[in-house]
Amino acid sequence: MRLDRNLCHLSIWAFVLMALWSPAVSADPITPERLTVALSKLEALAQGAVADGAVPGLAIAVVHDDDVIFLKGFGHREVGKPETVDADTVFQIASLSKPVSATVVAALVSDHVVSWDSKIADLDPAFRLADPYPTSQLTIRDLFAHRSGLPGTAGDDLEDIGYDRATILHRLRFVPPSSSFRAGYSYSNFGLTEGAVAAAMPTGKSWEEVADEKLYRPLGMASTSSRHEDFINHADRAALHVRVDGVWTAKIKRDPDAQAPAGGVSSNARDLAQWVRLLLGDGVYAGKPLIAADALDQTHVPLMTRGKNPVSGGESFYGLGWNVEFGRHGLSWGHAGAFSVGARTVVTLFPKEKLGIVVLTNAFPTGVPEGLSSSFADLVFDGSVEKDWIAAWDAIYAGLFGPAVEAAKAAYAKPSSPARPAAPASAYAGHYANDFIGDAVVSGAGDGLVLKLGPSGARSYSLAHFDGDRFVTFPDAETPDRPAGVSFVVGPDGKASAMTIDFLDDNHLGTLQRTGN
Repeated sequence: MRLDRNLCHLSIWAFVLMALWSPAVSADPITPERLTVALSKLEALAQGAVADGAVPGLAIAVVHDDDVIFLKGFGHREVGKPETVDADTVFQIASLSKPVSATVVAALVSDHVVSWDSKIADLDPAFRLADPYPTSQLTIRDLFAHRSGLPGTAGDDLEDIGYDRATILHRLRFVPPSSSFRAGYSYSNFGLTEGAVAAAMPTGKSWEEVADEKLYRPLGMASTSSRHEDFINHADRAALHVRVDGVWTAKIKRDPDAQAPAGGVSSNARDLAQWVRLLLGDGVYAGKPLIAADALDQTHVPLMTRGKNPVSGGESFYGLGWNVEFGRHGLSWGHAGAFSVGARTVVTLFPKEKLGIVVLTNAFPTGVPEGLSSSFADLVFDGSVEKDWIAAWDAIYAGLFGPAVEAAKAAYAKPSSPARPAAPASAYAGHYANDFIGDAVVSGAGDGLVLKLGPSGARSYSLAHFDGDRFVTFPDAETPDRPAGVSFVVGPDGKASAMTIDFLDDNHLGTLQRTGN
């Protein structure tokens, strides 16, 4: 697809025009007095959110004019336990990892190790997309802007069933594109992961080592890591929480090492405040230039349109690992993070005012991070909060899974009438495979079947008969009541020749052929 240059130019012109036409931020400068009042009210809002059960715990850092002016924790690391959250409590920050990783790559660009336009084919010749032309032209910039054509869920499904990073990145070549190259925005964890991993390759070191050397250590971010093992080794860490029967519960663990650049960073408010100082200082930290300003500036050029912010209505674009937004308080840079198994985070920066806020929480779903960030911005720029932003963002996150769960439940409410019986278990039992999902094994178990997927059958799913050659399972830890189908094609010989796994079929790669008994 050759529309990439036109699209890029249109986005850059949009950046210029909107910067000129964006609303005035405030007639008055941000005074120390106004900040003091805003911070006091922010603290009260955070305390109220915890007291009301909106989240079990949270931490906030605020930076202004290169000073950390607020740094505090609220609530508990884990419900039912006495340990409280403080500024040093380490959280899994989920997709807030993306702008952190963009900063690491900017450091590599600054050091002339790579450029944002370095081709992946030169850095990592083994990597492939589905089509040869995009494979040959793909750059770090494309992958950090989510414009490679990879569908958003590509690779997430393989991570769910236990595959490691190398296997997932290799198998992305089997995924058909969701759009023409550089023509569409599709938020891809493993696309960005490949961009970061490839950028690190000229150093001869792993991504995790490069992140340490180029960002975490120079900024004294001693509690920050791109390795899950380091997170687990922190005594002062926040557990993940999901609602079970309306109650926050620390039920699920999440190891995101496979997508570390996109979602595997763990950090605390104290460390992330130092990162914000670097960004608002245009690459200068504590008076010392660490990253060239032009390398960082590239991350904030809006390359892909995202439409309007669903709550505030601002025009939103994606740069390189950053959302670039023109909203009610002018230009902001930001990014949210979420693990559906129990994490929510956000960073919002107002570069003109040298103001930034980070909010980390240990629960999902919740709109508390965006709600507190938006409320704080209102207080700083306007002196009062426009509306209940936490409630507004809660509504967005509460609706993410509900309709899909209800639709799936309805689809499996009852079989056809009269219900068609299943064939004997021996009809379905056997080995199946395709290039993307890999090997699968089906075996009989009582009145149902067991499906094993992933490396060495790492993930096991019980299949209950639903209707005919269709079975049902409940594969998602975060939505345990959401059913998904597994169906078989049984031939004249009484044996299944193929099966389709619905929860792995988002990109039409969920059908596996029988390979043996």
